[in-house]
Amino acid sequence: MGGAGEGGKATRRLYMDNAATSFPKPREVLGAMVRYATEIGASAGRGAYDEAQESGKVIRTCRERLNELFHGQNPDHFVFTLNCTDALNLGIRGMLRPGDHVITTWMDHNSVLRPLNALVAEGVITQTRVKVDPATCVADPEEIRKAITPRTKLIAVVHGSNVTGTVQRISEIGRVAKAAGVRFLVDAAQTAGHVPIDVQAMGIDLLAFPGHKGLMGPLGTGGLYVRPGLEKELRPVRHGGTGSVSEQDVQPEFMPDKFEAGSHNAIGIAGLSEGVAWLLKRSVASIYEHDRALCKTFMEGVDLLGDLRYFGPQGIKDRMGVFSVRIKGWEPVKLAKRLEEEFGILTRAGLHCAPLAHQTIGTLEGDANGFSGTTRLSFGPFLTVQEVQFACDALASVTLENQAPAGA
Repeated sequence: MGGAGEGGKATRRLYMDNAATSFPKPREVLGAMVRYATEIGASAGRGAYDEAQESGKVIRTCRERLNELFHGQNPDHFVFTLNCTDALNLGIRGMLRPGDHVITTWMDHNSVLRPLNALVAEGVITQTRVKVDPATCVADPEEIRKAITPRTKLIAVVHGSNVTGTVQRISEIGRVAKAAGVRFLVDAAQTAGHVPIDVQAMGIDLLAFPGHKGLMGPLGTGGLYVRPGLEKELRPVRHGGTGSVSEQDVQPEFMPDKFEAGSHNAIGIAGLSEGVAWLLKRSVASIYEHDRALCKTFMEGVDLLGDLRYFGPQGIKDRMGVFSVRIKGWEPVKLAKRLEEEFGILTRAGLHCAPLAHQTIGTLEGDANGFSGTTRLSFGPFLTVQEVQFACDALASVTLENQAPAGA
């Protein structure tokens, strides 16, 4: 597998950076985008002619499929955004008011940390960041409960870590939030499409998700689910044309137009819709089981490599297929480069936009060699057990170099 070409470089490309964006995509996704570009082309709500109406139907179908996938209460409560970061900004800035208090965790991504820090710097809110178990990186729902104050308005938690693959206990945290009357925002950047999500059963008020990762759509797509009733509390962060009630010069109050100013990325939504349809046909539960098989293969494959360490849960519980690794003596960037050049394995090295997560596992600051960060391998539904085993063999090959006699 992964044979070498001219100059010793691998000729095969094995994509293991699905935490950044999924690849490859189902062929239906590209087909839908080509059809939109060649047969429809119009902007929804901007005309009464057939193509404009067809564009609106494409967008509506995607909402309906998302509602089915996440067990929402109303398709109109799936608001399309540029990406998950955009959705999180809407959920955070749209929900919070001066004097509010927010709870988040040390595992959260900069897409949550930075908007909150900006609001703190503006003197708008206060925040509490709950630490997690440094070994598993799991947040204790009881510690989140203890952090609630009379001013707490929002609990914002990342569902799956883009650093360690830790899956937080969202249902338990949802019960804590509901009991306290606090709104619950979940960042599903890594879990949407990978891990089953039921917004009603899990007590999720706001679900932010990317379209281009586990949902198998193209870049430039994402969304925010807003629990019915909460749209009265949530303020839009953009105002502009919607194609509806154009006689009014203020933003509509009805869903989803209240939060969707400007023309939609309809060609992207067309692709996302088919990505969600692909997931519904196969079921997220079956994809989750496949992911667990990949995780088991990886953990067993690197188990005896003494100079290699992976972070987060050491078993299958509370985990998904995102693995940050360190090999003794290897700078993460150089390891990623070696995996690409010799084995054709594509990974991501660095701090992954999650500084507190890296601080939690001890990789934010330089180690004895001055190396910071990790090398991340992240799985997707098109990867096979055999390909994950190949990655384990590649890591073993690099690790064994540490044990080779000098000059060997």
